[in-house]
Amino acid sequence: MIQSQTYLNIADNSGARKIMCIRVLGASNRKCAHIGDVIIAIIKEAVPNMPLEKSEVVRAVVIRTCKEFERDNGMMIRSDDNAAVVIDQEGNPKGTRVFGPIAQELRQLNFTKIVSLAPEVL
Repeated sequence: MIQSQTYLNIADNSGARKIMCIRVLGASNRKCAHIGDVIIAIIKEAVPNMPLEKSEVVRAVVIRTCKEFERDNGMMIRSDDNAAVVIDQEGNPKGTRVFGPIAQELRQLNFTKIVSLAPEVL
């Protein structure tokens, strides 16, 4: 569950390292984001000499959460960290690589480019 003011790690090579969620997109009164949800975030930590800079407002899709979620078959998926991938307005990732495992639910949410870049799909 990603709320406002939650810090997330970045799981791609776009240039950001840590972001802070400032808004969950969707309904107007939505409080929490889960895997596959798009958030608006601000970059808190960035790699020097990269296109993305600190205090820049970006869109990101949540790919891993510490809070477990249950699939239809009863399997529970939980991660060690909260992680996201920076995307553009069309939903394409800004980075060219994705690090760490991601859930297969992203494929059903039309983030197929992120799924194809990931080394492991759970």
